[in-house]
Amino acid sequence: MYQRKKRRPVAEINVVPYIDVMLVLLIIFMATAAVITQGVQVDLPKMEESELVEATETPPIVVSIDADGNYYVSIGIDPEKSMEAIDIAAQIKLALDKDPKTPVLLKGDGKVSYQEVLSLMGFLKKAGVPSVGLMTESFEQ
Repeated sequence: MYQRKKRRPVAEINVVPYIDVMLVLLIIFMATAAVITQGVQVDLPKMEESELVEATETPPIVVSIDADGNYYVSIGIDPEKSMEAIDIAAQIKLALDKDPKTPVLLKGDGKVSYQEVLSLMGFLKKAGVPSVGLMTESFEQ
């Protein structure tokens, strides 16, 4: 008499498609992470006078660039003399260590090159400034 063999079910999972999907997702996340981390986060001010600056208890740190490209910093007082960008970054780092919620505003002369503003913003980012507000004047009509 002929006996039939009983087949056992195979309990294996094919993981190759899952690995393919994971590699594609990894590549997508790596590409988007590089794009997201580029640049300095900047809060551009509105031109409407009702939304200029939020009132805070602490006075803002104002970093200024004049038409000649000289840097000034004002932490609650008027700036006295021009400083190097590295010195400004160090002062702001000390001020933010005391109160991390202090707003930082950048005030640049209209004749200053865009490169000067970006390089100063780079120094501020290295100093640990989470966001920089740009100061503007409203148009008189």
